[in-house]
Amino acid sequence: MPINILMPALSPTMEKGNLAKWLKKEGDKVKPGDVIAEIETDKATMEYEAVDEGTLARILVPEGSADIPVNQLIAVLATEGEDVKSAASAAGKVAAPAAQAPQSAPPPAAQPAAPPRAAAPANAPGPAASPATAPGPDGRTRVFASPLARRLARDAGMDIARVTGTGPHGRIVARDVEQAKQGGGLRAPAAGGEALPIQAPSDDKIRALFEPGSYDVVPHDNIRKIIARRLVEAKLTIPHFYLTLTCNIDRLLAAREDINLVAPKDADGKPAWKVSVNDFCIKALALALMKVPDANVTWTEGGMLHHKHADVGVAVAIPGGLITPVVRHAETKKITDISIEMKDLAARARVRRLKPEEYQGGSTSISNLGMYGIQEFAAVINPPHATILAVGVGEQRPVARNGKVEIATQMTVTLSTDHRAVDGALGAEFLGTFKNFIENPIGLVV
Repeated sequence: MPINILMPALSPTMEKGNLAKWLKKEGDKVKPGDVIAEIETDKATMEYEAVDEGTLARILVPEGSADIPVNQLIAVLATEGEDVKSAASAAGKVAAPAAQAPQSAPPPAAQPAAPPRAAAPANAPGPAASPATAPGPDGRTRVFASPLARRLARDAGMDIARVTGTGPHGRIVARDVEQAKQGGGLRAPAAGGEALPIQAPSDDKIRALFEPGSYDVVPHDNIRKIIARRLVEAKLTIPHFYLTLTCNIDRLLAAREDINLVAPKDADGKPAWKVSVNDFCIKALALALMKVPDANVTWTEGGMLHHKHADVGVAVAIPGGLITPVVRHAETKKITDISIEMKDLAARARVRRLKPEEYQGGSTSISNLGMYGIQEFAAVINPPHATILAVGVGEQRPVARNGKVEIATQMTVTLSTDHRAVDGALGAEFLGTFKNFIENPIGLVV
């Protein structure tokens, strides 16, 4: 009997992916462990290994196909002794209905008769969704939503009551939540207490502002779409506030030079490590989380998650966007080990070879633009984190000490904080602890 090969779920949150490349062709023998395809998720390109033995009878989804739902049939494997042509033919019959189904199903041909309505004015907007909320018997607002829509909204940290429902009688369904994640159909409180939908201008309206032929349209890839969605989600659902201070890093630079000088050399004369200022920042941020444990948290509607370890995400620029690989249990690792691990994570991130567990989760994150000469900036929090530290350039600046002006190497850092999870005083304590570790680097290596 033929074995169906389905689009795999390569991470807990994956709902669809791109079939980047087939590494086996029809008629090829396949055994367990063989890499048969490359699947592109929102953050990485991953290898798909076969789990059964047989012959690849038919490929139903060509390479380069985008947005393939998880569990969709993508190929068929003929088992040992089975006729390959028969297996391929059977696959065509199974796949035909799915292949013919359009992406957006049209309405049924026959609809129940509806009472006549007055004609709408020519300039009237299209039909609006019915309200998805109604007052309950206890005076509280009741939200009409499907269980799946509620779960999706909860996972995204979104208030379900702010989503515009388009289901029967205004009921909020899964597609409404997905639309809201993209910034469409999400309601915001108005001055009069009513909710108004937030809707971005359409592509056609934006393009109409520019002279035809004066621009090229470059379609968004999956990474850019996900980044856009998460930034909108972060700004709409997380109440940011910002704390900024300046660290003196003269002692840190001296310690960095000493650590790099004692790095052993390999056979080619290359040092085993080359510690950066960012590696010190990762370690200092991890230790600050452990010393101020109330800041090592994640907000959820049901309760605060207090983390037992400091898992620090580090923003890495990649073609078309960025990704945040996570240094797990950073508080337990030596700075040299963090340096080696980060170089490996960053290198694999740039070629999209990270595993989901290497970039998902984390306690906090750090974004460093100092190498570009940026003195100071505020980063957007990466859900589900409660904080993110923005690190600027280390540069010599005049400072006043004991009534005299001296030159010191200083670095400005800004902590973006989720005010639901970390209040002002707690954020200040957390950032001050980070500063103390940075200015006294001996505490990072003992």
